[in-house]
Amino acid sequence: MANLAFLSTAHIHAKGWIEDTLAAGARVASVWDDVADRGARHAGYAKSTHTTDLDQVMGDNSVDGFVICAENTRHLPLLRRALASGKPVLCEKPLATTAADAKEISALCARHSSTLVNGYVYPFMGHYQAIARLVEERAFGRVTHVRFRNCHGGAWWRWFDDSALAWFHDVSLAGGGGMLDEGTHCVHALRMLFGPVKQVWATSHNLSGQYPSADDFGVVHLRFANGIFGTVEGSWVQTAGIKGLEIVGSLGALYHNGSSYVTQMANKQAVPVIAAAEKPNSVRRLLAAIRGELDPSEARADLAAALDAVTIMDAAARSSRSGGWIDL
Repeated sequence: MANLAFLSTAHIHAKGWIEDTLAAGARVASVWDDVADRGARHAGYAKSTHTTDLDQVMGDNSVDGFVICAENTRHLPLLRRALASGKPVLCEKPLATTAADAKEISALCARHSSTLVNGYVYPFMGHYQAIARLVEERAFGRVTHVRFRNCHGGAWWRWFDDSALAWFHDVSLAGGGGMLDEGTHCVHALRMLFGPVKQVWATSHNLSGQYPSADDFGVVHLRFANGIFGTVEGSWVQTAGIKGLEIVGSLGALYHNGSSYVTQMANKQAVPVIAAAEKPNSVRRLLAAIRGELDPSEARADLAAALDAVTIMDAAARSSRSGGWIDL
C-alpha cells in the first residue's frame, strides 16, 4: 500500500484527490497545511492526521510520494523540499506562475532525478488519446490552426465566495485569474499535441464584475514553431455553450458537435471519434510513478509541456499588460 503525504489542501481539487487516493487502495500518511482548520478538515476526509510541522512530514520515511495542493504561487517552496527527497511528486496545475520558477523546477527535477507529475487531465483522457493518434497520423493533412476553449461560469455562480477558495481571485496567490486558471489546461494540451510555441499574444478582462481583483476572461493566441496558429480561451464566465478542442487542416477538421468529438473530411459526413484507452492522471499517475509503471520518456514529455505551459501563460500575462506579441 502506497503512503502519500499531502502538502497543503488549498486547492479545490484536494478533497477529490484524497478520495481518489483512498479509492485506489493507497493511504494518506499525513496532511500538512499551514491553515490549521483547512488541514484538519481534509485530514478528516483522509482518515489521517494533520500537522503544521513540514519537517515532520518530510522526515517520515514511510511516505512514498507527495501531493502538493497549495496556492499556485506557493508551489515552488514546497517543490524544493519534495523534489529533494527523490520521491515522486504530484503538483497541481499550473506547476508555477513565472518562467523563472519553471526554470528552477526543471533544474530541481534534473538535480534530484525526481519524477514530477501534474494536475492536467485532458491529454490522458480516452478521446484525447485518440485525437493524438490522429494528429500523429496526419489525418487532417497540414494543420493550419487550432482552437481550445476551457471555461465555466464560476464567477456568475460565486464559486469563490468561500473563504477557503478566495485565493483563486487573489493574484498574489493565484498568479492570475480565469485566463490562467482555465487557459493553462488548453495550453498544456496543445503543447502536448503540436510542440513548442515561439510567440504569444493575449488579452484578459474582468467581464462579470463579480471578482474584480482578477480577470475572469482571456484569449491567448499562439504561434507554434511548426507554423500552426492557435487560439485559447479561458474564463469563469461561460454559462453554457460548446467547449473543447478544434483542429483544422488541409484535409479536414476535428471539432466537438455538442455531443462528442467528430472528424469531418472535405465533402464528407462527420464521423465520431472513438475513444482510446485512458491513461492514469493526477493521483493515479503519481501511484504509477511510485510503482515504476510510468514510462520515463512519457513522463519527461509531459513535464516539458507542463513547464512550457508556465512559460507560455507567463508570456500571456505580460502580453495582456503590454498589448504586444511576446517572443519565447
